[in-house]
Amino acid sequence: MRLRTLVWREIFERKSQLLTSFLAILLGITVIVSIKNISFYSEKAVAREMDSLGANVLVLPKSATLQDYYAADMQGETIPEEYVTQLALSDLQGLDNISPKLSLPVELRGKTFTLTGILPKSEFQAKAAWQGAGIFSRPIGCGASVGMMGADDKKTLARKRVIETLEDREVLVGADAAAALRLKDADPLEVLGKKFTVTAVLPQTGTVDDCRIFAHLHTVQDLSGKGAVINAIEVIGCCQEISKGLVAKINHLLPDAKVVTITQIVQAQSKMNQLMSRLSLIFLVIIVLVGGASIANYMYANVFERRREIGTLMALGADSFLVLRIFLLKALLLGVVGGIGGYLLGTALAVMLGPKLAGVPVLPMPILALWAVGISVVLSLTASYFPARRAARLDPCATFQEI
Repeated sequence: MRLRTLVWREIFERKSQLLTSFLAILLGITVIVSIKNISFYSEKAVAREMDSLGANVLVLPKSATLQDYYAADMQGETIPEEYVTQLALSDLQGLDNISPKLSLPVELRGKTFTLTGILPKSEFQAKAAWQGAGIFSRPIGCGASVGMMGADDKKTLARKRVIETLEDREVLVGADAAAALRLKDADPLEVLGKKFTVTAVLPQTGTVDDCRIFAHLHTVQDLSGKGAVINAIEVIGCCQEISKGLVAKINHLLPDAKVVTITQIVQAQSKMNQLMSRLSLIFLVIIVLVGGASIANYMYANVFERRREIGTLMALGADSFLVLRIFLLKALLLGVVGGIGGYLLGTALAVMLGPKLAGVPVLPMPILALWAVGISVVLSLTASYFPARRAARLDPCATFQEI
């Protein structure tokens, strides 16, 4: 009789307990896959929302605080632009976007505005030493990618703080500043003796950016006469890395600067991520305890009740290794079917319930199929090993002596 036939017949012995063990694995894997699937897309949605809110980590002059952050732009306190290079070339994980700024108070037509220098993406790409630094994309596990803006998307500057290009004589004007100065796209504007062209008028944001005029960082540095310095570095950081001590690591890298985080934004995602991770861990422990115990009990009971059949099989010439393989192959099949079924059912639940529970669309994640099958198979084999080894060590003579 072939091994495949023996395994197939063995599977259908004690069908009720087999079904109980299968359901324990199936439901456990289903819950884990559902939570992981929903939490992944929920994290991406929160990350996109965070991108729209702007930076969550700020590198400021030593004497500045988060409360007087915008005031620090106006007080002339600066830090070296070299800090941007140090951040870009560091091995710190979670620096998704780096935006250095230098702001100056300027008076135009009898009113005071803020001229802010920013560094476009093209400047980062132009520096060979910075290429491959990976600061313009969100690492795996941190949620959504931080998209870069093209020339046609400059009006979203107030949301993302980074643009593709910004020429020497181009400026972007906030909504309130444009209204006060009666400016529109392509209008000329003279600031501190230098003539500019208004490339775009930014949309209303309800922030201090509405009263700002944005120009190229190096142009603003030249107008200020202060050299290669900046007021602040805005960083969009991965919240998972921030919760692991990213702020402290940046402080260690830049000891002469102050690094602060906007805790309200960071905590929003960190708490959600921690909750989802804990739920996944809890259910993983449950499936290990309940599913493992169920499979082990099923296997032990099967071996005990069928020890005479096993002894007969061994008396007919089957060796211990064959008996061991029969039980382990049965466990392997149980794990594979339970893992695949749990992945399919968990994915279906996540797709249906994701929009209702997390308010985000959820799509299938094929990578979770590997995790589901892997966990299920490892659990089944581990729980079945000792019962299978016990069956393989049975003495045929001793089993025949039992009444």
